[in-house]
Amino acid sequence: MASVEKERSVLVLFGNIINEVVSFFVFCLLDLLDAVLCYVFKVADFVIEAEWRPCYCSSSAKGRIKDVAGDGGQIVVSERSECKVVRLSSGKLMMEEVSDTLYSRPSLVSEVSRSTVKRLKVMNRPTATAVSSSYRKSKAWRPTRPTLFTVNSDILEMLQENISVGRPVPRWSDCACSHCTSWTSRGTNMLFVRAAGVKDDNKAPEDVLFIHGFISSSQFWSGTLFPNFSESAKATYRFLAIDLLGFGRSPKPRDSLYTLKEHLEMIEKSVLEPNKVKSFHIVAHSLGCILALALAVKHPESVRSLTLLAPPYYEVPKGAQAPQYVMRKLAPRKVWPPMAFGGSLLCWYEHITRTICLVICKNHRLWESLAKLITRNRIREFMFDEFLCHTHSAAWHTLHNVICGAAAKLNSYLDAVNSRLKCRVTIFHGKDDEIIPVECSYNVQRRIRRASVKVIENKDHITIVVGRQKAFARELEEIWRRSTNNE
Repeated sequence: MASVEKERSVLVLFGNIINEVVSFFVFCLLDLLDAVLCYVFKVADFVIEAEWRPCYCSSSAKGRIKDVAGDGGQIVVSERSECKVVRLSSGKLMMEEVSDTLYSRPSLVSEVSRSTVKRLKVMNRPTATAVSSSYRKSKAWRPTRPTLFTVNSDILEMLQENISVGRPVPRWSDCACSHCTSWTSRGTNMLFVRAAGVKDDNKAPEDVLFIHGFISSSQFWSGTLFPNFSESAKATYRFLAIDLLGFGRSPKPRDSLYTLKEHLEMIEKSVLEPNKVKSFHIVAHSLGCILALALAVKHPESVRSLTLLAPPYYEVPKGAQAPQYVMRKLAPRKVWPPMAFGGSLLCWYEHITRTICLVICKNHRLWESLAKLITRNRIREFMFDEFLCHTHSAAWHTLHNVICGAAAKLNSYLDAVNSRLKCRVTIFHGKDDEIIPVECSYNVQRRIRRASVKVIENKDHITIVVGRQKAFARELEEIWRRSTNNE
């Protein structure tokens, strides 16, 4: 028995070494490919759209933000020996809303080199006595002050352009079909909402707000849960499933940076206010859990229950940069397991992911027809709306500005839910989830002590709902009933 365990541990070690070596070479090649695609898209954008657009991987000199003012404020940037002032034409965007993972994504070679140099410096670091002695000998020595925020000057231009210029027309690399651009014909910038259940808001005692996850849409809920709610639930609740900004049939503005603040404001403007929602339950999946927590903290008296599915909450070690830490947890730059490889592509490579959107999302109708032909029309329609009807800008910015960028805020959100809200909090997680580990749900439970965690055997990130929609519909109805009756 001991020999078997020893052999297994040797095989695991050998497999990890192979994974590390293969991953290093694969991601070095991907770094190079992304750099090449950067110039390809710059030329294509200039030829097709007559504009040379900056990107987040630009390699020009870095500037340091010295001052950020309020509305109509300015950012003073120092570049080498000269200073530039970049003015923001609107107070719509606060700089702290923009995650540093957008522009601080070093190549694998540079990151390995930097970490190696850092370790060597730690090994050769002089003792405290030596430093003190050196200081006494030379008063020129001063402890360095940490840089709070560094940003590329091209990125400042991009942020300025995104704030001040509105472009309802999709980019050449995005899909322009009637489904993806239906928001332009509606003549409104409101989110698309699928409503079911009680139609009259005056007769519905409570509303239920469904928030989908990353690269998804409202059909994740309407195609699974809505048909499986009981007649009693349909006569009691009004179900409101939204397409988040940039996804499904909702607006996909080119001038948006898809920050947490923008997503919340759109939910309030498009769902809560026009539908006169005053008391509501929230059901959220993955990315939607972050928005659900922020919404609950903003409307603590209105939330009756909070149901979270696979919340992406990672406990950030003290002293670590929260956005960077979360990005590396989601995207470890490994070729195995496959989910880690896919997540690494999504997080690290701006132009490779734009190429994928160009090939797949722009031509989603073609892929949908081929899939229906191959499966003899047995594939569910919502699977295509869920994964393919978004723009690259929406997915890229939402991933970095919400999932990674909001990491530093989640502790305060969870603490506020624990102390200020009295609603029932229930967390569901698939045991086989390879995208968001089960530990994330238990991390939430440690912050919200009254939360209950239900781990579903043999289910993953998607099948936590898809495939068990009838059972999950019954579970939700029970949660809402008990919350209404204060049980």
